[in-house]
Amino acid sequence: MTTEAAKSETRGDERGDGHGPRMLWAQHAPAVFKAMIALDAAAKRGLDPVLVELIRIRASQINHCAFCLDMHIAEARKAGESEERIALLAAWEEAAGFYTEKEQAALALTEAITVLTEGFVPDAVYDRAAAHFDDDELAQLIATITTINAWNRFAVTTRRIPGQG
Repeated sequence: MTTEAAKSETRGDERGDGHGPRMLWAQHAPAVFKAMIALDAAAKRGLDPVLVELIRIRASQINHCAFCLDMHIAEARKAGESEERIALLAAWEEAAGFYTEKEQAALALTEAITVLTEGFVPDAVYDRAAAHFDDDELAQLIATITTINAWNRFAVTTRRIPGQG
């Protein structure tokens, strides 16, 4: 296959919706991919696996990353998360009774870091998280949120398709 044929195949639109994949960036930037894998592993160290997946799902919802949503919903299920809590995550504030105070603080921080609507993370949101996480956990939480946002941007930019590892 020629390079041009491979490029057009990679950018193909198998689903007919104009949003076919653009490239498999990990193949073209393997050192970055490996560094992201290492960063991801380091970032989540010491955090509850269910909380990590809730964070990843919520950031991926905000960033409209179908590829990451598909992956992290499956991972949340494997970690023992309920279908009900997964389904309600997009409206976690209205469904606050389904999530612990600690989870709510982490989700609020996830939204603040992901969106940065005010150009910064508000003190109230940071302080809420700091009330539930010690400094080491909070640092890991911030790293985990930042890492999923980076993964989302890679996947959305290159139009990764859900279910295609």
